[in-house]
Amino acid sequence: MTTVEQPVHASRMPLPFYMAAVLAVVIAGAALYPRGPAPDLERLPVMADRPIDLPDGRQLFVQRHEVSVAEWNTCFLDGGCTLELRAQPDHDPAKTPATGLSYLDVQEYIRWINTATLESFRLPTASEWNAMAASVLPDKPDPLFTDPSLTWASSYLTEGIAPRALKPQGSFSTSPEGIADLDGSVWEWTQECFAGAREGIDPNRCPAFFVGGEHVAAMSYLVRDPARGGCAVGTPPAHLGMRLVSDEPV
Repeated sequence: MTTVEQPVHASRMPLPFYMAAVLAVVIAGAALYPRGPAPDLERLPVMADRPIDLPDGRQLFVQRHEVSVAEWNTCFLDGGCTLELRAQPDHDPAKTPATGLSYLDVQEYIRWINTATLESFRLPTASEWNAMAASVLPDKPDPLFTDPSLTWASSYLTEGIAPRALKPQGSFSTSPEGIADLDGSVWEWTQECFAGAREGIDPNRCPAFFVGGEHVAAMSYLVRDPARGGCAVGTPPAHLGMRLVSDEPV
């Protein structure tokens, strides 16, 4: 008796292993991101080894280095940032902190990276920045003058200890959590408004923000060059840059 083989329907044929794996990834991605694109993982910043434990019990996840020139220009090339940066000829853009940034510039970058990665990065508050840097910043020196009328002179002569030249990432101290260069020559924008006597001001209408660095300082939100823009508190910072933080693991 002759046996007639029945054709196997295409839908019943087993998929090769590699095709099944690809299909599983596609299905998983569709389930996780049904209303939009998947996050661009190549845009994610490198975070520190472990989070900062804040005094209020929260944990803060902090970018290991300040945003680099190369990272910034990726935002520019994607159309997310208006400003294009150029590193000095002898500086590697991937290892050079992005500087010459105003508060408005920084907000463009944050909007861009959060859109690209589907994360919620932000700037730290001034108190969060102080907690990040507490282990690497030098202790406040004793005043050189005890006369209250000469307090300004003590501040003037004891501030400005760190080198002001722009150096590659990793040129300064690293905190126990793995955060680099908090004591370097780049002051980092925070999201905390310097309101002076006007408390409770809307951050969207804030004229100046605290920046984290060797000493307390506050800068106008429009300033890119602190030497020209002046400083509301303390001597002018050397450079203005940024570092991302997140309230959730990245």
